[in-house]
Amino acid sequence: MTSTTQDRPGPIEARPVRHPWRWVAMVVIAVLAAMLFSSFLTNDNWNFPFAFEIMQQSPVIEGLWKGTIFGTVGAMIVGIGLGILLAVMRLSANPVLRGVAFVYTWFFRAIPRYVLLVLLGTGLVFLYPVFDIGVPFGQQLAGALGLEGDLTFAQFDYRSLSSTIWVGIVGLGLSEAAYMAEIARAGILSVDKGQSEAAQALGMPPGKTMRRIVLPQAMRVIVPPTGNETIAMVKDTSLLIAVPVIVELFYQSYQFGQRTFQIMPGIVAATLWYLIVCSILMVGQSYLERYFGRGFGAVPKKTQQKLTKIGADH
Repeated sequence: MTSTTQDRPGPIEARPVRHPWRWVAMVVIAVLAAMLFSSFLTNDNWNFPFAFEIMQQSPVIEGLWKGTIFGTVGAMIVGIGLGILLAVMRLSANPVLRGVAFVYTWFFRAIPRYVLLVLLGTGLVFLYPVFDIGVPFGQQLAGALGLEGDLTFAQFDYRSLSSTIWVGIVGLGLSEAAYMAEIARAGILSVDKGQSEAAQALGMPPGKTMRRIVLPQAMRVIVPPTGNETIAMVKDTSLLIAVPVIVELFYQSYQFGQRTFQIMPGIVAATLWYLIVCSILMVGQSYLERYFGRGFGAVPKKTQQKLTKIGADH
């Protein structure tokens, strides 16, 4: 008994690890927050009551719905649809399809969105105010053959469309498609090839295999960055002034500030609306991630409790 008692170690005097820099960081953050809050209360140039009034103005609400929300939805529909098509082309065995998809993503990822919108809204009007629809090289052929007509069946006046929201949606959508193509391609590559091989062994055609087998499993990887791109698109609609589209949230809010010589309330009004819209999208993104992530990662507590209850019943 004596030897055993002597071999037993004494009590361990454990002390928690000290983290003094955490307290320093907390103090610095608290001081900065207090300074910001003090600025809200003491600096009259913020003028939050007037900012709240600007948020409720009809032109601002119209810009929110028509320019920001409608523009975001339209651009993301174009971007996601075309992006998935480009991703499938990049993964195709056809070298022509792969080359076209590569050149598209290379070009539109390299061009800033503001520059692209200026190109579509102003540059194309300068180059092609009217689009002729007919036989390719019809005017040249008609001139060479001495024909009376120019082999043109119809004309499209691009000038009447150049400053509308539709041009902005197309421009933002074309740019977004280049990024969505890479996101979709990464999601498709994350699905094990055995899934496609099993579907093909059952006689399922490639298109149906992609729609019913591969893409549903790839959504777990595709949804998070797509949600980020959607939130970024909400903010990028402020670039629609380059088209120019003036029925847009930031432009209308800023104009109220300029007309009343109170710039900051107009900026604050637009900022608050962006915060509201993006917060709603973030909540929706979290639900989508949870839905498409079922069966992956840690099991939620509610599911564990249900499984435990089922096991106890049996």
